Amino acid sequence: MSLADELLADLEEAAEEEEENLIDEDDLETIEEVEEEMQVDLNAESVKSIAKLSDSKLFSEILLKIDGYIKKQPKASEVMGPVEAAPEYKVIVDANNLTVEIENELNIIHKFIRDKYSKRFPELESLVPNALDYIRTVKELGNNLDKCKNNENLQQILTNATIMVVSVTASTTQGQQLTDEELERIEEACDMALELNQSKHRIYEYVESRMSFIAPNLSIIVGASTAAKIMGVAGGLTNLSKMPACNVMLLGAQRKTLSGFSSTSVLPHTGYIYHSEIVQSLPSDLHRKAARLVSAKCTLAARVDSFHENPEGKIGYDLKEEIERKFDKWQEPPPVKQVKPLPAPLDGQRKKRGGRRYRKIKERLGLTEIRKQANRMSFGEIEEDAYQEDLGFSLGHLGKSGSGRIRQAQVNEATKARISKTLQRTLQKQSVVYGGKSTVRDRSSGTASSVAFTPLQGLEIVNPQAAEKKVAEANQKYFSSMAEFLKVKSEKSGTMTQ
Repeated sequence: MSLADELLADLEEAAEEEEENLIDEDDLETIEEVEEEMQVDLNAESVKSIAKLSDSKLFSEILLKIDGYIKKQPKASEVMGPVEAAPEYKVIVDANNLTVEIENELNIIHKFIRDKYSKRFPELESLVPNALDYIRTVKELGNNLDKCKNNENLQQILTNATIMVVSVTASTTQGQQLTDEELERIEEACDMALELNQSKHRIYEYVESRMSFIAPNLSIIVGASTAAKIMGVAGGLTNLSKMPACNVMLLGAQRKTLSGFSSTSVLPHTGYIYHSEIVQSLPSDLHRKAARLVSAKCTLAARVDSFHENPEGKIGYDLKEEIERKFDKWQEPPPVKQVKPLPAPLDGQRKKRGGRRYRKIKERLGLTEIRKQANRMSFGEIEEDAYQEDLGFSLGHLGKSGSGRIRQAQVNEATKARISKTLQRTLQKQSVVYGGKSTVRDRSSGTASSVAFTPLQGLEIVNPQAAEKKVAEANQKYFSSMAEFLKVKSEKSGTMTQ
């Protein structure tokens, strides 16, 4: 062995020693007890060698006490004090614990029958997964698998679809015939399992009838079985009534996870109330929330029952109705969001501003007749682009035939009368001249002259009217619509341009 192998071996031994030290004595005892319960001797000849509950003294004593208490009706005077003082209370707790042991015993017997009967019909285990249905089917079929067809007793156990599958599979199975001894042992185990199941139902009926008398409000909320379980773990109804709701929810919780077993199925902080029927009826995502609510209501019901108030269970029905109402509200779909319009404003209509300033703003921002014609378009006609660049800007009805003539701005006669006659003549002359007036504006007659300063000659007399005539002639010569093209000789190149 190399040095590396020796080092690895030493590390493995050290890790094993640490694991042994981490497991305490309580865990070891619990593991040994669970292993003893889980081990089933597959080679056992008789079912009584592995299932011993039905022959135990405790089982027979509890059943005898239950039969005795069932015959006589409970009296209210017997439970005037604490509930724990009632003579039936211990019997109820013991009977409720006995149902758990019966469930474990039924699982052991089911495994024994399944292993023995697999020799005759190995496929039946996968076709009938329920333990009691499997036991009843095995007892009904036995060695003769042809009983699957037209069997009334089998129709009361299985559904028609399952019976059809079982009958088809039985015709093609490769199983072997059982001997008389093997068949007798299987039938004995089936009878024992059915008797235990009947005893369990008797215990359930008794516990339910007595719990409705001892703790009626609590039994109405979570059921008689769950109510008896949490009372037994809490140490009585009085102790249960003194507990807060957060502790009631944890009653019956599994605190330890055994080594070697998977912890995925273990739900932390979950007790009997979490696994009750009222909580498990909801979707899985609401289980914890529902368990908290039911625990709070169970605490209130237990406090009412501890004082023997409301024996008819009215408070229990009210609390359960409140629980169901909240369950329905949790499962309601969210409301559809509706777009609501804004409400009408409370402020009244504003008073419009009047006066000279408002009229000026209205005139400046008002829509003119020209803009109205430009905005108006004819239906079914192609508009011509004003810029001829496909910008989508057109002149509308401006300049089109049938659009009418845009009237010019009206001149106020009162304002026009205030203008002097000299200014009116000047305006008329300006409208005649196309090029406009010169820089020298004179309101005097045309015979007057002006004095101008020139850099070469100094003072010079200039006639403004003559300058304006030259400008007008030049405008008519070059900018007239009737003028022709001219030929101008370029000074630099000497070429003619037109």
